[in-house]
Amino acid sequence: MEMTEKNNISQVGRKDFTFHLSPFTLAELPEVAKELLGTFPEERFFAFFGKMGVGKTTLIKELCAVLGVEDNVCSPTFAIVNEYSSGVGEPVYHFDFYRLKNLGEAYDLGYEEYFYSGCYCFTEWTEKVEELLPERYVRVEIVETDGRRTLTAEVIKN
Repeated sequence: MEMTEKNNISQVGRKDFTFHLSPFTLAELPEVAKELLGTFPEERFFAFFGKMGVGKTTLIKELCAVLGVEDNVCSPTFAIVNEYSSGVGEPVYHFDFYRLKNLGEAYDLGYEEYFYSGCYCFTEWTEKVEELLPERYVRVEIVETDGRRTLTAEVIKN
């Protein structure tokens, strides 16, 4: 795994720096999770982007393991949100917006209560609710090519 950092300004928002891991395999995800949380120790909202099957849920499982979650971490595809308990007893929220039909459904589930709770929040299929994201979050993009993944993560400030 190779990690690089670079200063950058984006059209979406201000980025402090870009965290880049490349290439890695699914077997290396426990280490990737430690690196990701260690790189952004003050951040609590992580928005995941990537194609189906790229490893978003698997990485979130590893992030939860690093946080001490002992619950069964699985994709909340039908429930939309799962709540886990971290090793220090704080909630960890895991969203999967894949089946969301419209933004009204996000409002109906009370997304603000979760997004602005100050607790860890991991979102999959974030592009479906991108306009609802907090002003500051970590954008995590995973790309897979021939079984090897590349991860790019950056703090976005809108």
